[in-house]
Amino acid sequence: MEKKKGKCSFFTKIKRAFCLESSSPDTGKGKSKSSGNKVAHGFHLVEGKSGHDMEDYHVAEYRYKKNHMLGLFAIFDGHLGDRVPSYLKDNLFDNIIKEPNFWNNPEMAIKNAYRSTDKFILENSMQLGPGGSTAVTAIVIDGKDLWVANVGDSRAVLCERGSAIQLTVDHEPHTERKRIEKQGGFVTNLPGDVPRVNGQLAVARAFGDQSLKAHLSSEPDIRHIPINSTIEFVILASDGLWKVMSNQETVDMVKSIKDPQAAAKRLTSEALARKSKDDISCIVIRFG
Repeated sequence: MEKKKGKCSFFTKIKRAFCLESSSPDTGKGKSKSSGNKVAHGFHLVEGKSGHDMEDYHVAEYRYKKNHMLGLFAIFDGHLGDRVPSYLKDNLFDNIIKEPNFWNNPEMAIKNAYRSTDKFILENSMQLGPGGSTAVTAIVIDGKDLWVANVGDSRAVLCERGSAIQLTVDHEPHTERKRIEKQGGFVTNLPGDVPRVNGQLAVARAFGDQSLKAHLSSEPDIRHIPINSTIEFVILASDGLWKVMSNQETVDMVKSIKDPQAAAKRLTSEALARKSKDDISCIVIRFG
């Protein structure tokens, strides 16, 4: 009993230090103060109605490293099972932060870590399975700098002075057809279906997917955004949201909702109301 109490008190201290609030695996919120710049987040995840188990995973946490406060946020949208997105949830940010050049060249560190993480997943496909995952990651450093990266079609959208700005690139097969064909693959575009790499996958970049890897990239697109007073919030979401809502619609819907958890719930509820069948995962990060 004493051991258990000790664990609880330690966890309470951690929660107080990082201003984390109670949450469950599918909804929650937290906040952090660093260098006078406040960061607050909320998340909400809903399992889709497409007949398979939930394959979305998320990260929303704060870490104090080398006298810097890091906000780490991500959505991993898996396919053909949940082992790859689960592995990414547990390891991708560790791999990024452990890169020797992370503090002086975050862009290079993110690229290197995406590459090495994908290599590990492919080399361990016996354990991690044949599937894969998209990823959108956001790192907030000291509340001042935002680094966003993605592979696949999960998306990050920024609200600046009420206007929606898409920070990520949707890696769709038809837009990367030349690269895929040059690498010996093909893109199908059958009536009533979306374009697919080799007739199988509806994204042109992802982690894992060993059978398609010769024609599939894991190279992320990366953006750096200095955070100033004009930047209000960022929405990270899986394609279950973006299939049924435009960037500006999402921003307009939640710009007046100050509680980021309530904002994330509002967006997932609206996507369900619009008959999205896919898993829907959403994180809202508010600044100031």
